[in-house]
Amino acid sequence: MTNTVKVLDSGSVTSPKGFVAGATFAGLKTYAEDKLDLGILFSQEPCVAAGVFTRNRLRSPSVIVSEEHLSKGRPRAVVVNSGIANACVGEQGYKDAKAMAEKTAIHLGLDVEEVLTCSTGVVGVELPMSLIRNGIDRIEMTKDGGSLLARAILTTDPGPKEITVSFEQEGSTITVAGNAKGAGMIHPNMATMLSFITTDANVTRDFLQQSLKESVDGSFNMMTIDGDTSTNDTVLVFANGAGGASEISDGSDAASNFKAALLTVCVELAKSIAFQGEGANKLIEVVVDGARNLSEARSAARTIAGSSLVKTAVHGNDPNWGRIAVALGRADAEIVEEKIALYINDVCIMEEGRPIPFHRDSIVALMANPRVTFRIGLNLGNAEATAWGC
Repeated sequence: MTNTVKVLDSGSVTSPKGFVAGATFAGLKTYAEDKLDLGILFSQEPCVAAGVFTRNRLRSPSVIVSEEHLSKGRPRAVVVNSGIANACVGEQGYKDAKAMAEKTAIHLGLDVEEVLTCSTGVVGVELPMSLIRNGIDRIEMTKDGGSLLARAILTTDPGPKEITVSFEQEGSTITVAGNAKGAGMIHPNMATMLSFITTDANVTRDFLQQSLKESVDGSFNMMTIDGDTSTNDTVLVFANGAGGASEISDGSDAASNFKAALLTVCVELAKSIAFQGEGANKLIEVVVDGARNLSEARSAARTIAGSSLVKTAVHGNDPNWGRIAVALGRADAEIVEEKIALYINDVCIMEEGRPIPFHRDSIVALMANPRVTFRIGLNLGNAEATAWGC
């Protein structure tokens, strides 16, 4: 089936049918007008869910509780707080994460294992559970609450990140939407980030998990800001089938469209995180094509995007392409110098391993744009990957 994913001009995680959300200020962060720090996302219909979590060996109990509940049933909700990470606080952290899930389950009329938990913020501080319990009671679940949730999960982010897409299946419009937070401690294998994705597609659980893992590998695991990963990283997707179309599984007619929609959501959110990194003023996009395989293409793209010397060159609008070449040389990828081509914002400056004369002032002007793209052709195979930094 041809991919026909449409990016919508507006929307939130409550745009897909059957989802509601809400948020409040519970007092976990310093007060400011319109600040939010506690939110809930809820599918009014039974659904299937999938998740990808941090690989950091220090893991927040909020992550552990989510993994446990995800493995036992069919979660329909997630409760999330910002300001405090609920990490490195001993056994109390697990008790508090469970208590958040229990209180949310009562609030929504669910079983506790239908609720997942997420936290983000300062490590080494216990959750103020009295404030959280009172806050959960105040959260009003509405169809318009998706954008409130997107604001409630922010920490050092300059603003919320949301994306909504759709595709057609059997005459029905299927919607996939997502939000995310993350600005610092950002590196491949996710980052200090959270992302919640919803869809009214009818998706089998195994296919949903497979599709999410593939999408995360091609998006959130391809961005880097500062070289660190965190204790709380979580990406969740909920699919409730409220769109009315038939079930999607691996090999079904709509499988490619669903995967394309999910990947689009993840990529756009990943790019937004990179562009809004702490102290960032430019988005760096690195495209590597012609690699022998996907693993090598991804390694090369990530290595260049994460290079401190490449970052400083971009910051100074300096077309010192040697820094790109040097970073490429230390990636876990096969390269043949005589076959390499290199472009800065579509201008070729190296071909077949040799420099191409270029007008320096013109490239400097191109690099002054808020988005700088490097494309590296290895000309050894057919694999391609893209990474993002700032």
